[in-house]
Amino acid sequence: MQKVEAVVIRERVETVIDAVEEQTGHVGVTVVEAVGHGRERGITHEYRGRVFESRFLPKALLTFVVEDGAVRAVVEAIADAARSGNESGDGLVWSSPVANVTHNRTGRPL
Repeated sequence: MQKVEAVVIRERVETVIDAVEEQTGHVGVTVVEAVGHGRERGITHEYRGRVFESRFLPKALLTFVVEDGAVRAVVEAIADAARSGNESGDGLVWSSPVANVTHNRTGRPL
């Protein structure tokens, strides 16, 4: 089993989840709201003539636990769906191995 995690802009969360389900058939996901920045280092707003800097941008952390054979397809689906066309700020996707995955309801290991 592998854990695939992705940080994406909030506007892309539904698009990414739908793409993963459509392209790989995998349906389980956990979504956590997050803030952060990468190379873009935040953004500048102007409100009523005053300039405000937002160092951290709203993001979402998506976590998928998938079979080893599906990792590449899930990562590719996420990366394609999360791409906004902007120069930066689309987020990251990575995977890591997990062990001892057990269903809470049944107590059976996967």
